[in-house]
This record gives sequence, structure tokens and C-alpha cells, in this order.
Amino acid sequence: MGCTGSDPKARSLRRGTPTTIGLVYPSRLSYAFTDPMAALFVQGAAEEVERYGYGLLLVGGPADDLDPAAPRGAPVQRAPVDGFILQSFADDDPLFRAALARRLPTVVADDPAASELPCVAIDDAGAAQNALEYLLALGHRHIGVLSLELTLDASGGLAGPERRSRARYRAARERLAGYGRALEAAGLAWDRDALVFESLDNTVAEGKRGAALLWAQRPRPSALLAMSDQLAFGALAFAAEAELAVPGELSVVGFDDVPSAARSAPAHQPTIRKGREAGRLLLAALRGEPAPGCLWLPTELIVRGSSGPAPAPC
Repeated sequence: MGCTGSDPKARSLRRGTPTTIGLVYPSRLSYAFTDPMAALFVQGAAEEVERYGYGLLLVGGPADDLDPAAPRGAPVQRAPVDGFILQSFADDDPLFRAALARRLPTVVADDPAASELPCVAIDDAGAAQNALEYLLALGHRHIGVLSLELTLDASGGLAGPERRSRARYRAARERLAGYGRALEAAGLAWDRDALVFESLDNTVAEGKRGAALLWAQRPRPSALLAMSDQLAFGALAFAAEAELAVPGELSVVGFDDVPSAARSAPAHQPTIRKGREAGRLLLAALRGEPAPGCLWLPTELIVRGSSGPAPAPC
């Protein structure tokens, strides 16, 4: 019949008060509780919208392994919300398209190229470039990258040029571009001096598996660049099991600076603020205020104990 979901305006008129904001993830709902970065973003968004009497409804992607026949857009089609915050979607994700089809006030986080909607983001390419430039200045010339998923159907292994060119998540795509710029400026090249492992999921286990695979290559990487702190924690776990000195034999640089990243050297992004700003932009849209375009938040490199000079050649 062409129905794309419940009518929040009718619900609000009946109740006479604001109701609920939908925060939508491309992953299953439990991701918001297992990834520290996701939890921090939720915290920021909740702190902002609750000031104005709104509730926050977390909406995840369907559990495809439990019901492969379930339409990917189903969770947002039935979500009883007044507006959406959409975070970190692949370019071609049906869940993203289903949310837009609801034609509710919507804000995008971490994906400013996806639409003309209000958005909040960081300079992923610039932050990634700074992180690798830091390692190159320490003398590292063989680099391993622990990448987030590149597409909805992540491969979970070494990602060569063709696979990297198919990246559909903006954050992963931009960070690879930033690493590439740093390599090129130093006279290095992907095929000779750097390898990329694509993770199946943003977990410590995948970071550990990827670090082991990259360490098995020749020449071995002297430093690992992780696109998240979760993956960096996995790399540190691998180093501990392999009895590798960090940073003496292997340097590790993460990306996020979650509270538990006390040992690693991450590229810091202001995640709680990002959630707050996304909530603020959506509340403005609900009030009918003009869309302000994209808000870019600053990043910085935090140097701690997991990175150091490249080891001397054997």
C-alpha cells in the first residue's frame, strides 16, 4: 500500500509532546553495547535530546544470520520515532535508504557524502595521514593496516588494490586515502611497503587475527595502524601472546582514543561531542530551522606507550 512506517506527527499531536529520536546503526543492535565508540556516541546523543524531553530509541540492522529472509530495511520502517540519526553506513546500504524513505527529519553522522542532509563528521583522511606520518618520522617503512569493513560483505582477509577500491564505508575509504597520501609523500607504495587486512567486524578478536596474519607476511611490518581502538587492542593481545615487545619490536597506533586506550597511541576523535552535535542538529531540524550543512569536528594524535622508533634491521 506504500506505507513506510507509523506517522510520528499524528502521534505527537495526539500526545501534545515530543516523543522519540531514532539512532540507527548499520550493525545489529548489540553493537551499541559492545563497541566503546558506539556507546560514547549514544551517550552524547542521549545527553542532548533528553534535555528537551525526547527519548532515544536504538535501531540496529536485522540479524541476517538468524533470519536471512528479513528485509534489511524492516527495523527502521516500523520504528515509532519523530526523526533519525544515521551513523556510519555503507553507500549502498538498504537500511540507509529505508530510513530516508520515511521522510522524517534526519541527521547523518560520519557520512557527509551520502546525502544533502545535516551531518557531523571528522576529517578521517587527515587524521589517518597524521598517524602514518608520525610512524614514518620514527623510521618505520613496512606498515600493516588493520582496516574496518570495506563493504557490507566484508572479506575478512588481506585486501589488495581491487578490494580497497571497492570500499563503500566512507570512514574506511577516507582513512585508506589518508594512509596512501602519507605513503606517497614518503616515496613508499602500497604494493611494496604496506599491507591491508580487512576485518569482518570491529572486534578485539578480529584485530588479533589480522595482526597475526600481517606479522606472518614478508617483510614483516614494524608498525600496525588500526582503524579503531578495538582492532588496536587485538593487535596488542597478539603481540603479548607472541612475546613481542611493544613498541620495541612492533608499534601499534589505534584510532578513537576510548577511555581504555591508556597504553595505545590513538588518533583521537571527539565521539561524545559528535553524538551531542548530531542530537543538536536533529532537534534543530525538528523545529524547522534551516539545515546548517556539515559540522566538521577536530582530531588530534595522542602519543602514548605503544609506538616508538622502528627496530634496527636484522
